[in-house]
Amino acid sequence: MSDVSRRDLVRIALAAASAGTLEAHQEHVHADAGEASAGPDKPKAFNDHEFQTIRALAAIIIPADEVSPSAIDGGAAEYIDLLSSSNPELCAIFTGGIAWLDHEMERRYSKDFLGAQPAQQIEMLDLIAYRKNDSPELGAGIRFFEWTRRLVVDAFYTSRVGIKDLGYMGNRAVAKFEIPAEAMDYALKRSPV
Repeated sequence: MSDVSRRDLVRIALAAASAGTLEAHQEHVHADAGEASAGPDKPKAFNDHEFQTIRALAAIIIPADEVSPSAIDGGAAEYIDLLSSSNPELCAIFTGGIAWLDHEMERRYSKDFLGAQPAQQIEMLDLIAYRKNDSPELGAGIRFFEWTRRLVVDAFYTSRVGIKDLGYMGNRAVAKFEIPAEAMDYALKRSPV
């Protein structure tokens, strides 16, 4: 009988799984997303209006700046489409959330999300971006936008442009491993010892 515990086996498995490079993983995931959705013209899980709404939300959540491109350039909408195409529950979150968002925009501004002015879009998103605004009226929108933000960020920071934005260089051998002083200060300030 071995002295290796189940917890040790999980640690070993996780270490082995993380030994592959993040870049290889993201190339595989995003290549699959591009192939599955056949580009922005042919979404797999959503109709054109839903897909364009996800693209608009992605561009607002992670806009392009002088340093890096937007979440659209990182394939966020295609990534969400790919995941939703194989997960009916996730697809329902997005189709239902977009329907809720369009209905609420129509009620407030007499236009759906895509047809509204940018200031109106931001005003609506500012309401559903915070849990403190949770109410029977906004609760569904808050939960939908939370899912949207998380998946847009996941998509962007696992894409080639997102990894470049982070400055991640992959798993590489180094002559000397040094823990950044900021990380040590952060950990020591929170340590109970």
